[in-house]
Amino acid sequence: MDAAASTGARRLLRIFYALLVVFLYAPILVLALFSFNDGDPSFPLQGFTTQWYGKFFANPLLLEALKRSAIVAIVSSCVAVVLGILASFALVRRRYRGKAATSALFFSPLVIPYLVFGISLLLLFTLVDKILKETAGVYIGLGLHAVVIGHVVVTLPYVILVIMPLLERLSISLDEAAHDLGAGTWQTFRRVTLPLLTPALFSAFLIAFTLSFDEFAIASFLVGTQPTWPVYLFAQLRVPSQLPQVIAVSSVILFASLIVVLLAEVIRRVVERRYGAEYAARGLA
Repeated sequence: MDAAASTGARRLLRIFYALLVVFLYAPILVLALFSFNDGDPSFPLQGFTTQWYGKFFANPLLLEALKRSAIVAIVSSCVAVVLGILASFALVRRRYRGKAATSALFFSPLVIPYLVFGISLLLLFTLVDKILKETAGVYIGLGLHAVVIGHVVVTLPYVILVIMPLLERLSISLDEAAHDLGAGTWQTFRRVTLPLLTPALFSAFLIAFTLSFDEFAIASFLVGTQPTWPVYLFAQLRVPSQLPQVIAVSSVILFASLIVVLLAEVIRRVVERRYGAEYAARGLA
């Protein structure tokens, strides 16, 4: 008899799952509760108010930090997805010497602490600026462009890990059938492979966006004088008067993220069902 299938084991698993959900989401609910508290973020609550939401919408520095984080996350996620598609094809569909070394290079950011990575990138950009200034009189400096590059590097392994499993499951006979029908390489990729990869691309983009938007260690070294939201948030935690506004905007971001995740999952399932049915009807799946 399977121990996990017994009544007692199922009951324990349900209890464990309930405790896990409470452990993960209770702090979020408390955070949202404090955002409506008319006073310091502590118990007992002093009254209901929405003033903190109005104040953070009127805070230009806070809104600008959110805007920077959104721009960095969108750009770095798009670049990471494009590079992830190319890297996944190289790792799945190609055979060449040094493939194991290439794979290890792609996934190495997963085992490098972000703090070490941020310091290394800071030294690298400083060295590049020194060389460019001495040779060509050009100075790039730090800023959002440096943060985008750093975030592309650290999110690329996650993108590859999302795309590769689906690409491995796609039969190469789909491409061969398209070529037999007269389609070129680009047309085959655009009309056959890319639609079938769309669910994975949605998931990869969402993961990359979330990692980039919330990343602090690398951004704190490379952002310069243009703080992103995590860097701005860390600075404002030292100012007690700004804490209620920070809690309010954090609550908005949390619930907006939840809505985005739900919409992305719905879109992923719709696209997966649509293209799965379409290719099954054509006899290709």
